[in-house]
Amino acid sequence: MGIKYKILYIDDEEVNLRIFKNTFRRDFDVVTLQSAKEALEVFNKEEFDIIITDQRMPEMTGVEFLSIIQKLHPSIPPNRLIISGFAQNEDIDQAFNSYNLYSFVSKPWKADELKTLILKAIEDGRG
Repeated sequence: MGIKYKILYIDDEEVNLRIFKNTFRRDFDVVTLQSAKEALEVFNKEEFDIIITDQRMPEMTGVEFLSIIQKLHPSIPPNRLIISGFAQNEDIDQAFNSYNLYSFVSKPWKADELKTLILKAIEDGRG
């Protein structure tokens, strides 16, 4: 097996982090964090192939997180996904238009579909 792609997954619900990591740990190098603020600190120290974030979190939304990432690192490819149990709204639309959001994924996600989407986002981001 070659080098695993590295995923940063942010969700304030620990159960979602565990499910994601357990589902994808064999396919990817998965880093999970419960806090977008903590994710910003880690993101500035490490490189990731893709960022996946929940939309609704207490301290900042997924869209707000992506807006900060976009300001700090505008040249990073659009390897960014938002996962949410809520419908796509204007904030998500703004993320597509302004913050290089690649795709919006509704909860609950299906592992095979999400894996395919992650790989496609990474490959498309590499140009």
